[in-house]
Amino acid sequence: MIEKPNQNPNLTYSTITAHPVQEQIPPTKALRNQLFENVRDYVGQNHLTGPLTFEELRLHTQKIIKNAKVSEKFGDLITILINNETWRDTLAGIPFQKRLLLLPKCLRLDGTCSAQIDEFGLICNHCGSCVIDDLQTQAEQLGYVVMVAEGSPVVMALIESGQVEAIVGVSCMSVLEEVFPYMEAGAVPGIAIPLLYDGCKNTNLDIDWLWDAIHVTRDDETQRLNLEAIREQVDNWFTPQAIQTALDAARNSTEKIAHDWLTLAGKRWRPFLTAAVFTALQEKPDQSKNEKSISESSPLPEQSPPEQLLPESIRKLLIAVECFHKASLIHDDIEDNDSSRYGRKTLHAQHGVPIALNIGDFLLGEGYRLIAELDIPTRQKNRMLQIAATGHRTLCIGQGDELYWRHHRRPLSPQEVLEIFRQKTAPAFEVALQLGVLFAQPDPQLAEILTRFSQALGIAYQIHDDILDFDGDSELSESQDSNPLSNSSSASPANSPSLLLALTCQNATSADRKILEKFWLSNQHDQPIHQQVKKIITKLKIETHADNLLEHYKSQAIRCLIPIKNPQLKAVLRRVVGKIFHDIVIMSCCDDHQRKNASRGRGCN
Repeated sequence: MIEKPNQNPNLTYSTITAHPVQEQIPPTKALRNQLFENVRDYVGQNHLTGPLTFEELRLHTQKIIKNAKVSEKFGDLITILINNETWRDTLAGIPFQKRLLLLPKCLRLDGTCSAQIDEFGLICNHCGSCVIDDLQTQAEQLGYVVMVAEGSPVVMALIESGQVEAIVGVSCMSVLEEVFPYMEAGAVPGIAIPLLYDGCKNTNLDIDWLWDAIHVTRDDETQRLNLEAIREQVDNWFTPQAIQTALDAARNSTEKIAHDWLTLAGKRWRPFLTAAVFTALQEKPDQSKNEKSISESSPLPEQSPPEQLLPESIRKLLIAVECFHKASLIHDDIEDNDSSRYGRKTLHAQHGVPIALNIGDFLLGEGYRLIAELDIPTRQKNRMLQIAATGHRTLCIGQGDELYWRHHRRPLSPQEVLEIFRQKTAPAFEVALQLGVLFAQPDPQLAEILTRFSQALGIAYQIHDDILDFDGDSELSESQDSNPLSNSSSASPANSPSLLLALTCQNATSADRKILEKFWLSNQHDQPIHQQVKKIITKLKIETHADNLLEHYKSQAIRCLIPIKNPQLKAVLRRVVGKIFHDIVIMSCCDDHQRKNASRGRGCN
């Protein structure tokens, strides 16, 4: 039995069922995302707007199939996606209160759902056992009318009544085709999300497509928050000259090496996240305030730098966050005996382990010193120091459990692996977010939400990384800070706690389990045994179940954002989920390998 954790932080399990994707839909998430991007580019380049007739849609479908060199069997999905994109901008201008979210009853868990069904559809009891509860709750908070019902009669009646002006709907491909004539005739804007496989119970969908469709609006406050400008400013604060300005000139070899390490390239994910959530919590995070201050001091506002987005007061905090991260990288490289980082030798490879350890310790001290020197109330500062220390401690416990396991090897259960994932990965993400929130406006409820969000997202990334390790995709981890959550830069699947191995051991026959245990109990990367292990994993379809766990935790991270009242912060965190996994697509240098690993979340969200 393959299981997946529920939202309980203790990582208890419930049964998960894997269904094959129907033939008319690309089998992996990244292939579906790539098809979606092809359609979006085509619609944008050809300036298509709705409503389009079915004949027009089919004509454009054939052109996309030819241009993108995709199979004819995906034609129906392409037609649906074209229609979605032609209406997306129109839908964005319609108030949530004038929209209908139409969900199918088959999304419920068959056999456990206690909801009642009447002539209007399913009446959810909000037990939280399936995705219907989360979707209905958030959509109704926005103002949607929500119905859990199937079939064209329901849609037709609502269209004819004029009660709704737009529809976001989920259904199987055949029903979506039946509904289309009614929406075309009424020129009703809509976005349709197809179910991934046929069947009338326990169905599934690309949930992130639906979340995005639900939230489409021209009033999205994040459009006023220029994340790229924030990233540029953060990068500018880590040039050698900027570091020298903020920390003073290096007076000894320790400071010189530490400052140099701080300036090395990377995505600056942690300080960027701190800056982004801080800015999102400001009362007016738009450009008008900045433009006013600029115009009062400069006759040429168009030449003003993007640094105006962040106050100087946050600079030390961002450097502190990066100090913690860079220190952890130094120590992690030593523990993993890695030889390269950022395209150059690791610090211990350059200067030896004693000096590298000392630099890592020095940077930790610098991080705490910089927070202690912030010009903020003492109570707020103490809480920030506590958050940083707790995150540091938890990360060390998770890393310590892994290091201990390396020297006392034994098969691990899936629960044990996920707990290590949670401890060694989530803290780095959580500390960056929590410090940004605390610097802006302390909020205990928000802190609790961010803890759950970080844990779910951190576990999702580690699962993703685990799957890539088994496919030999070490290039991802070795790229320059490509992993925003994990510190690990390279690790053999045989040398790290692996969810895939744990799931496989749990479900393998006794003969196969002996091979798995031999592989896992050895610290050598034995290629022949590795190939045997991969065959067993493929035979048991373990990667499919791991993909389901990956999507579960990503969806759980998104669901954690539901209680957040600040739309700016909620949207920024939602975009963070997409950005983290989307960036991995850009890193790939082999299209065939990317397609092979498509279901691993490479293009998710």
